[in-house]
Amino acid sequence: MAKAVIHTAEEIIRIRRAAQATAQARDKIAAAIEPGMSTARLDDIAAACIAETGGTSAFLGYCGFPGNICISLNEVVVHGIGSREQIIKDGDIVSIDVGVCIDGAVGDSARTVAVGEVSKDVKRLLSGTLESLDAGIAACRAGNRVSHISAAVEKVANRHRLGVVRDYVGHGCGIKLHEPPEVPNFSGWGAGAKLEPGMVLAIEPMLNLGTWKVITDRSDHWTVRTGDGLYSAHFEHMVLITENQPEILTWPKMM
Repeated sequence: MAKAVIHTAEEIIRIRRAAQATAQARDKIAAAIEPGMSTARLDDIAAACIAETGGTSAFLGYCGFPGNICISLNEVVVHGIGSREQIIKDGDIVSIDVGVCIDGAVGDSARTVAVGEVSKDVKRLLSGTLESLDAGIAACRAGNRVSHISAAVEKVANRHRLGVVRDYVGHGCGIKLHEPPEVPNFSGWGAGAKLEPGMVLAIEPMLNLGTWKVITDRSDHWTVRTGDGLYSAHFEHMVLITENQPEILTWPKMM
């Protein structure tokens, strides 16, 4: 297991800037979502929002990914790609995952937006996923283990009767997009790294209305969908471990 990254004070200054740029872009992109818009148009807007921060997309070209951000509708869990043919409609939920590189650091944050009126079950999915994120962040205390975060997220997910995706997990983030340690959203895998001041973690519950199992589209080898076609939600904040309370770097709140 790779050793968790402890960032220097100078690195944290740059990581804070990248995280704030990401939050700024994330919220502008979310505000632009409307019925009748193609997801490709939303990706174009995302490119402009990221450029306004002075940064560049952390995702474009990463392992060959073709979009500026990930745009995942309804049953798509993660890694959705903007398309001219895919039109956002009333009743959809749209998950946007945004990453910004700036000044040698990286920000990463996600939120799911309801378009128009959605069902009670979808409202339960959104509120439950956001609540699980809050619980995971509350467990980001020096002296705890990564497993404390996992257990906190899973406990809330179970209370809301939501499936916890196992194939994709949270992670360290800061100078690189993905740094150790991994941060699963479920228990039973071990204790994990001890949390120490200077660690920056991307806490990102991905929860489903039905099964936790997912499938990846063979057509693009990126788009990840729920195994049963039911909706999925994704919220993510970057969190700095401190001597005291965790510091949410990608503030403000997302709902």
